Amino acid sequence: MLNIVWFVVVILIVLWALGFAVNIGGGLVHLLLVLALIGIVYNLVIGRR
Repeated sequence: MLNIVWFVVVILIVLWALGFAVNIGGGLVHLLLVLALIGIVYNLVIGRR
């Protein structure tokens, strides 16, 4: 489960960076950033248990 969360976080960050490079998506870019941050925080909280 932990590997899947990191995989999703990496994919979201890559898509977020691609959104800046291609300059498309507008609000979608920020949504992807928020989802990536939620994934990182989730992973940190679950990893400490």
